[in-house]
Amino acid sequence: MMHETDKTNCTYILQCSDGTLYTGWTNDITKRLAAHNSGKGAKYTKSRTPVKLVHVEYFDTKEEAMSREYAIKQLSRSEKCRLIESNEKAED
Repeated sequence: MMHETDKTNCTYILQCSDGTLYTGWTNDITKRLAAHNSGKGAKYTKSRTPVKLVHVEYFDTKEEAMSREYAIKQLSRSEKCRLIESNEKAED
Protein backbone atom coordinates (compact mmCIF):
# COMPACT_ATOMS: atom_id res chain seq x y z
CA MET A 1 0.00 0.00 0.00
CA MET A 2 1.22 3.45 -0.84
CA HIS A 3 1.24 5.70 2.22
CA GLU A 4 1.56 9.30 1.10
CA THR A 5 0.61 11.86 3.69
CA ASP A 6 0.38 14.68 1.14
CA LYS A 7 -2.27 12.78 -0.81
CA THR A 8 -5.37 12.53 1.34
CA ASN A 9 -7.89 11.50 -1.33
CA CYS A 10 -8.11 7.76 -1.51
CA THR A 11 -10.08 4.84 -2.85
CA TYR A 12 -10.46 1.90 -0.50
CA ILE A 13 -11.83 -1.62 -0.28
CA LEU A 14 -13.28 -2.99 2.94
CA GLN A 15 -13.92 -6.61 3.82
CA CYS A 16 -17.20 -6.81 5.71
CA SER A 17 -17.93 -9.28 8.51
CA ASP A 18 -19.98 -11.41 6.10
CA GLY A 19 -17.01 -11.70 3.71
CA THR A 20 -18.37 -9.26 1.12
CA LEU A 21 -16.30 -6.40 -0.25
CA TYR A 22 -17.24 -2.71 -0.22
CA THR A 23 -15.48 -0.04 -2.28
CA GLY A 24 -15.57 3.67 -1.54
CA TRP A 25 -13.53 6.88 -1.59
CA THR A 26 -12.73 9.43 1.11
CA ASN A 27 -10.40 12.27 2.01
CA ASP A 28 -9.88 10.92 5.58
CA ILE A 29 -9.47 7.14 5.66
CA THR A 30 -9.11 6.91 9.47
CA LYS A 31 -12.33 8.85 10.07
CA ARG A 32 -14.18 6.97 7.33
CA LEU A 33 -13.17 3.54 8.67
CA ALA A 34 -14.38 4.55 12.14
CA ALA A 35 -17.68 5.72 10.62
CA HIS A 36 -18.16 2.39 8.83
CA ASN A 37 -17.43 0.42 12.00
CA SER A 38 -19.85 2.54 14.05
CA GLY A 39 -22.62 1.82 11.53
CA LYS A 40 -22.62 5.34 10.08
CA GLY A 41 -20.39 4.84 7.03
CA ALA A 42 -22.80 3.49 4.42
CA LYS A 43 -26.12 1.70 4.27
CA TYR A 44 -24.37 -1.37 2.82
CA THR A 45 -21.84 -1.72 5.65
CA LYS A 46 -24.23 -0.77 8.48
CA SER A 47 -25.36 -4.36 9.08
CA ARG A 48 -22.02 -5.93 8.12
CA THR A 49 -19.69 -4.62 10.84
CA PRO A 50 -16.97 -4.92 11.81
CA VAL A 51 -15.27 -4.04 8.56
CA LYS A 52 -11.56 -4.34 7.81
CA LEU A 53 -9.53 -2.16 5.46
CA VAL A 54 -7.94 -4.50 2.91
CA HIS A 55 -6.85 -2.11 0.13
CA VAL A 56 -6.19 1.61 -0.26
CA GLU A 57 -4.85 3.77 -3.10
CA TYR A 58 -3.98 7.47 -2.69
CA PHE A 59 -4.56 10.23 -5.24
CA ASP A 60 -3.86 13.94 -5.68
CA THR A 61 -7.47 14.84 -6.37
CA LYS A 62 -10.97 13.85 -5.32
CA GLU A 63 -11.85 13.31 -8.97
CA GLU A 64 -9.06 10.74 -9.42
CA ALA A 65 -10.17 8.87 -6.30
CA MET A 66 -13.81 8.87 -7.44
CA SER A 67 -12.82 7.69 -10.91
CA ARG A 68 -10.78 4.82 -9.42
CA GLU A 69 -13.69 3.91 -7.12
CA TYR A 70 -15.94 3.59 -10.18
CA ALA A 71 -13.33 1.47 -11.99
CA ILE A 72 -12.93 -0.90 -9.03
CA LYS A 73 -16.70 -1.24 -8.67
CA GLN A 74 -16.81 -2.49 -12.28
CA LEU A 75 -14.43 -5.38 -11.42
CA SER A 76 -15.67 -8.85 -10.58
CA ARG A 77 -15.15 -10.16 -7.06
CA SER A 78 -12.27 -12.37 -8.25
CA GLU A 79 -10.60 -9.37 -9.91
CA LYS A 80 -10.97 -7.35 -6.69
CA CYS A 81 -9.46 -10.24 -4.72
CA ARG A 82 -6.49 -10.34 -7.12
CA LEU A 83 -6.03 -6.59 -6.64
CA ILE A 84 -6.02 -7.05 -2.85
CA GLU A 85 -3.61 -10.01 -3.07
CA SER A 86 -1.20 -8.15 -5.36
CA ASN A 87 -1.18 -5.29 -2.89
CA GLU A 88 -0.41 -7.65 0.02
CA LYS A 89 2.51 -9.17 -1.92
CA ALA A 90 3.90 -5.72 -2.66
CA GLU A 91 4.01 -4.99 1.09
CA ASP A 92 6.04 -8.13 1.89
